[in-house]
Amino acid sequence: MSASIVCADYYHAMVKDQPGAAYELLSQLAGSGVSLMAFNAIPMGGDYTQLVLFPLSPSRLLKAAEEAGIELVGPQHALIVRGDDRLGALAETHRKLYDANINVFASGGVVADCGRFAYVIYVKQEDFEHAARVLDAG
Repeated sequence: MSASIVCADYYHAMVKDQPGAAYELLSQLAGSGVSLMAFNAIPMGGDYTQLVLFPLSPSRLLKAAEEAGIELVGPQHALIVRGDDRLGALAETHRKLYDANINVFASGGVVADCGRFAYVIYVKQEDFEHAARVLDAG
């Protein structure tokens, strides 16, 4: 199977950098039926961590966050690439963006034991629509 690429909205939530902070937020969201496509935690210095949430249903996330009093920033947009792991798969995606003069300013991914990978690509918001077209994102 070839890679599939989807456009995804993501939101940020800031939490105190302490044990259980991510667990509390994630369990609140799960209890409200919020399913995530991806998640990341980024230390922001001082005593805070930024949680990056990629909801399957942005409207469900927004409703659950409002009900729980969780302050979100967003939406912003990224591309999620999923496919069969093979040598050069990520390089091909980056080549297409490079050929279109689009800079990837951040990314992250993982390969599962079943031979599949998932990869999040962040480009400048003003380049997002162009990047989505270049990668034929759905």
